[in-house]
Amino acid sequence: MRVLVIGSGGREHALCRALDLDPAVSEVHCAPGNAGVAAVAAVHPVRPADPAEVTALAMRLGADLVVIGPEAPLVAGVADAVRAAGVPCFGPSREAARIEGSKAFAKEIMAAAGVPTARARVCATPAEAAAALDEFGAPYVVKDDGLAAGKGVVVTGDRAAALEHAAACGRVVVEEYLDGPEVSLFALCDGTTAVPLQPAQDFKRAYDDDQGPNTGGMGAYTPLPWAPSGLVDQVMADVVLPTVRELARRGTPYSGVLYAGLALTKAGPRVIEFNARFGDPETQVVLDRLETPLAGLLLACATGTLAAHPAPRHRGGAAVTVVVAAENYPAEPAKGDLVEGLEPTGDAYIIHAGTALDDQGRVVSAGGRVLSVVGTGPDVPAARAAAYELAGRVRLRGSHHRSDIAARV
Repeated sequence: MRVLVIGSGGREHALCRALDLDPAVSEVHCAPGNAGVAAVAAVHPVRPADPAEVTALAMRLGADLVVIGPEAPLVAGVADAVRAAGVPCFGPSREAARIEGSKAFAKEIMAAAGVPTARARVCATPAEAAAALDEFGAPYVVKDDGLAAGKGVVVTGDRAAALEHAAACGRVVVEEYLDGPEVSLFALCDGTTAVPLQPAQDFKRAYDDDQGPNTGGMGAYTPLPWAPSGLVDQVMADVVLPTVRELARRGTPYSGVLYAGLALTKAGPRVIEFNARFGDPETQVVLDRLETPLAGLLLACATGTLAAHPAPRHRGGAAVTVVVAAENYPAEPAKGDLVEGLEPTGDAYIIHAGTALDDQGRVVSAGGRVLSVVGTGPDVPAARAAAYELAGRVRLRGSHHRSDIAARV
């Protein structure tokens, strides 16, 4: 099987790595890829959000499956174009991807499907935002209605800061704050059937003890030994399947991965957000623990045959990933700095995210979240120790990473 992965981040490197390990896959291609992807896949200089360019590449390669990693190509309709050309594609249509592309649309779907989530107001003016903030009270939660690369959400006790964010975004969703530990669950969907992968927990704030601004994610781990018994079954029954059914009822069947970001409140799981793709950095740890070959699962989603495919299996043990970020991230990150110390150990390895090769073939930083260091072990503490041991070897001027990923486990 020839598989083409679209994207250039840590999620795409993790997907390419898992596909490269799949005996059913003969070739892995990635567009545009990064310095790490190039070690496991053939890379191609394509604009990932351009439907015509991606489709032309898939046809030229004779791809048996196209896997779209980031949200922007999905919202741009790349999956629609690829499918229209007759190539199986893992990723929702432009219309179904609005579940991530518009927070207001996601709330509409959840309300129609009876999915438990936070009370919210869609606000188009500063006056509407101010009224909603006063209605729900602090901590204030303000979300950019559109795509914002994981940085469009502000959670703050400062009303002025909340109003400032709302004004900067324009159309926003203001929500009540959901208290409780957060969990990420990926469900693979083929439009009708959905199956879960192993849940994970990620860390959104930039600095230790959940301080600093929101980021795209600074680390993650799986499994969750503290998670309530029956959590996955409950989320599938109350959240994922009702959402999939509602989208199908509207004539926009959901094919791809539905990411449910959840808060485990005293009243039960509540949806914080939906994403239309694998989350980053949770993908790094979830795919590390996935025992079932990946390509067959993704192809079953793309061809509507998931019900007939064996359910996903996960290997024992644990995985922890720690993100090494560039100087000044999550503001404007420094780029072009040499990255060294990337050699894997026996129980830890590097997933590239914001990297590139310079004119001498050396790895340099090319984004905010530069690397994910994945550690594995028989349990979370062992995997955490392996990840931090290798993270300590990475050399990148001005870089920073959190020191408390999975520490409380």
